[in-house]
Amino acid sequence: MFNIISYLLFLCISSYITIDVGRRCYNAGKYYLNYLIHDANLCLTINRILLGCYYLINLGYIAINLASWDKVNSMEQLLSVTAIRIGYITLILCFLHFMNIFTLYFLRKKLTIK
Repeated sequence: MFNIISYLLFLCISSYITIDVGRRCYNAGKYYLNYLIHDANLCLTINRILLGCYYLINLGYIAINLASWDKVNSMEQLLSVTAIRIGYITLILCFLHFMNIFTLYFLRKKLTIK
């Protein structure tokens, strides 16, 4: 019973975080990409590709997490396991977001130097 509750709690929270962060990064990313690239159509295309990849990576990681879930026997374990799994997803989101920002920034610098 605790496993089902932890699965549902994890799926609800991680789905909300993934969708909310993706939407916010997509909306803010329009302006950042436009500043870097100066081509509205290309910026929109890159932003959509980044959003699609972002969702695929996160959904894959969520599925892997559910597949490798340990048996939960108490309420304390439920909260602990769920919090740790959500923390990992949050850290991965932060890492991917900053990796994208730095990659685009350095690509822009490289393109303007030539």
